[in-house]
Amino acid sequence: MYQKLPRHATIFSLGIAQIPPESKKSAQSHIITPINNPDSILKNGIHPMPDPLLVIDSHTGGEPTRVIISGAPDLGTGDMASRKVLLQEKHDHIRRALVNEPRGSEVMVGALLCKPRDPQNTAGVIFFNNVGYLHMCGHGMIGLIQTLHHLNRITPGEHHIETPVGLVTAHLHDDARISIQNVPSYRYKKNQTVNVPDIGPITGDIAWGGNWFFLISDHNQTLQLSNVDHLTDHTWKIRKALEAQNITGEDNGLIDHIELFSPPPDPQAADSINFVLCPGKAYDRSPCGTGTSAKVACLAADEKLKENQIWRQQSIVGSIFEASYQIKNNQIIPTITSRAHITAESTIITDPNDPFTWGI
Repeated sequence: MYQKLPRHATIFSLGIAQIPPESKKSAQSHIITPINNPDSILKNGIHPMPDPLLVIDSHTGGEPTRVIISGAPDLGTGDMASRKVLLQEKHDHIRRALVNEPRGSEVMVGALLCKPRDPQNTAGVIFFNNVGYLHMCGHGMIGLIQTLHHLNRITPGEHHIETPVGLVTAHLHDDARISIQNVPSYRYKKNQTVNVPDIGPITGDIAWGGNWFFLISDHNQTLQLSNVDHLTDHTWKIRKALEAQNITGEDNGLIDHIELFSPPPDPQAADSINFVLCPGKAYDRSPCGTGTSAKVACLAADEKLKENQIWRQQSIVGSIFEASYQIKNNQIIPTITSRAHITAESTIITDPNDPFTWGI
């Protein structure tokens, strides 16, 4: 019989809320002890998990998010950027176990729910995927807010989430839509040309929306779901050419997302359709929150989108994000609105006898 995970267990172990007194007794069996003993390791040098990881799965516009809600290692009390480094350097096996096969896939995005550094904020989060760690993740943030609501951790209203690149403000609406006010976004370079082997010169904009993007409107490609294999190969060649020619974002930031845009199939439903290649060579099923933020920044810079005007961005699978922006302190602050849906509550079991327990 289906049984939901005990919500109070998650919140208590994260330290971001109090268990109701009447629930404390039943919660004790669910409290997960963080990994604190560096001498307790397996033969392959990986810390054993004293208890299973508890996760909540969701999808936003078709793109999945897997949130660790309990059982993760103690990363201290630093900001999310420093905790991300610690997770990467000391506990990367958790990322591999969660989002790589056999438990995950190249399309899965993981998120570690953290206690916020500032107690006035709702939570902190670190995002990761099959090849590494993300600065921010728009669809993942919407999934995280839906997860917190599912856990009865938050109610409709405004919530502040700490990320490695700054504070993100989220608004849970009464109708279950979720808006995220992203980090400041901007276009770094306009009309940057890269010479791509087997393709030729490709021109696009380099923009920041929480991750670095190369945005291309002139590409002669057909943006249809049936064409994703070709689109993946096409955009991967562009990404590798950018790296080979040392074309980067500001401060040598790696451009690890490639985004193609075309007019939408139905102009009444959307303003644009996109195809987004993510860092691990998977395509984004959603319109991509950080990518849409980067697009909005470019539209604003070109004076093609007014402040507070809605831009409807359609994904390659047909899902739509609504986007707009405001100018605050001379910075473009995008807002992305969509919905997320919970798909699973799971216990991740790491078996030391399983050769693929930490992923393939």
